[in-house]
Amino acid sequence: MGAVAEGWTAYALRWRRRRLLARSFAKRRQLTVRADRTAAIAPGAILAFATMRNERLRLPHWIAHHRALGVDHFLVVDNGSDDGSDDWLAAQPDVSLWSTGHGYKASRFGIDWLTVLLARYGHGHWCLTLDADELFVFAHHDRRDLRALTDWLDDRGRRVMGALMLDLYPRGPLGAARHGPDDDPLVTLPYFDAGNYVVTRQARLQNLWVQGGPRARAFFATEPRRAPTLSKIPLVRWNRRYAYVSSTHSALPRALNLGFDFDRADTPRGALLHTKFLSNILSKSAEEKARREHFENSDLYEGYYNALIEDPILWCESSTRYAGWRQLEGLGLISAGGWS
Repeated sequence: MGAVAEGWTAYALRWRRRRLLARSFAKRRQLTVRADRTAAIAPGAILAFATMRNERLRLPHWIAHHRALGVDHFLVVDNGSDDGSDDWLAAQPDVSLWSTGHGYKASRFGIDWLTVLLARYGHGHWCLTLDADELFVFAHHDRRDLRALTDWLDDRGRRVMGALMLDLYPRGPLGAARHGPDDDPLVTLPYFDAGNYVVTRQARLQNLWVQGGPRARAFFATEPRRAPTLSKIPLVRWNRRYAYVSSTHSALPRALNLGFDFDRADTPRGALLHTKFLSNILSKSAEEKARREHFENSDLYEGYYNALIEDPILWCESSTRYAGWRQLEGLGLISAGGWS
């Protein structure tokens, strides 16, 4: 009976993946080319993909950080920015830019658009799919780059590397964390929660589900299962038959999800330093509450947005100051997994 049920699950998930690919392909015409430099993408290039809107405050550091890690080319969808983000991106020599004014939620929070670009340009490449408020780090990244890491993963037949999204925050009220476009968000937001994370594996997709951190304790203390999911699989040797299911939290085929594990000592995992809580989070929260584009059920998260607009303090006596990847490895939040 178990084998029969498993067979039906596998069959259903294959069709789900095909439907996701088909719906993404149908939305390709929603994208308009703003700056196309994809002809410069060399075989074996490491690529980064992102959908963003009004991220001028973060962009210089976000691009510089991932350039330093070894990203060769950035493929970005701009969803109606009016703060100059699109102009800044279009001027970068290693960025290809598309624009769209269509709905973010209706495109599965940008994943439909990125699936089109991943299939066309990412096939066969190691691809890092990120949000503009996520900085990817991994063990030894200060002396060995993504090329060395992905070569190591290739040698061991690994197709993915998972990462814990680690919320960063200031010591005082969020609105007091002043930050300019040329500032380092790791200086503006130096604290994180070192503990209080709960890890489970979902039966159907076999993806890890991690919850906790400051958002869980500050905004969802009475309903922790509603807290944001902190586990992602952002680094994948992409195949045009792959599809992300929910942001980069899970993917199909589901074997990809097994590449993120907290229990296996031989499985490397990184972190996404989450810079969401810069001072503009107050105005962004008010805007997104009105736009209703960021959650599947926006009514459930109205209290979350209200709490952010009130300029909370996330720092507490157990907060930890960020000191680099070695600290995260010592805390068990990332793992070298044999990579050195």
